[in-house]
Amino acid sequence: MLKATGIQSFYGNIQALKGIDLTVAAKSIVTIIGANGAGKTTLMKAIGGLLKPRGGQILFAEEDITALRSDQRVTRGIALVPEGRAIFAGMTVWENLKMGAYLRSDNEVGHDLEKVLERFPILGERKNQLGGTLSGGQQQMLAIARAMMSRPKLLLLDEPSMGLAPLVVADIFRIIREINQEGTTVLLVEQNVKQALKISHYGYVLETGKVVMEGNAADLLGDLRVQEAYLGG
Repeated sequence: MLKATGIQSFYGNIQALKGIDLTVAAKSIVTIIGANGAGKTTLMKAIGGLLKPRGGQILFAEEDITALRSDQRVTRGIALVPEGRAIFAGMTVWENLKMGAYLRSDNEVGHDLEKVLERFPILGERKNQLGGTLSGGQQQMLAIARAMMSRPKLLLLDEPSMGLAPLVVADIFRIIREINQEGTTVLLVEQNVKQALKISHYGYVLETGKVVMEGNAADLLGDLRVQEAYLGG
């Protein structure tokens, strides 16, 4: 579904991505792990269209989307839930969800609103509440639900469990797995390496802007190098 080759990105003169190659198969969950500063968020921004690569190519459903704007990628089926959630704090939960469908022109937005509120009942209970007054876990659920309102084929999740309580984290991972089981492909950046690899099919390890390891998620989870670097082994 997604194939990135030779992706290079810079912040000024500092090269953040140094020729990243990455493939995401349709209907899979792929996790990207790495230390802070490894380039994970930069890669997600490049795929989502928020940062234009200086080199390389991004193919989505066999179409070259490297030069497309982020909104053009959304209409093709890519939705990004950024690190920090980036919900509209001054808008209600309901308004945030409607914004997720802003680029849609079909007649099924109402149906999808009902569907996401079934998956996230707390959002239905708080649909008239301002997004900025929700708890951290509720804001993360709102960010995911808003992204799902665009009907993505590929959902990009950047650190969805960051700063959340363990019980909420468990809910977030359950929801990610359910979304995938219903047919949405997921590319996940996650600090909770063990939980992320447990629900994933494939994984990549980034260090200083380069892929240094990749493989089936179960193999990475059992790799001593991964355990020592990211699992406290």
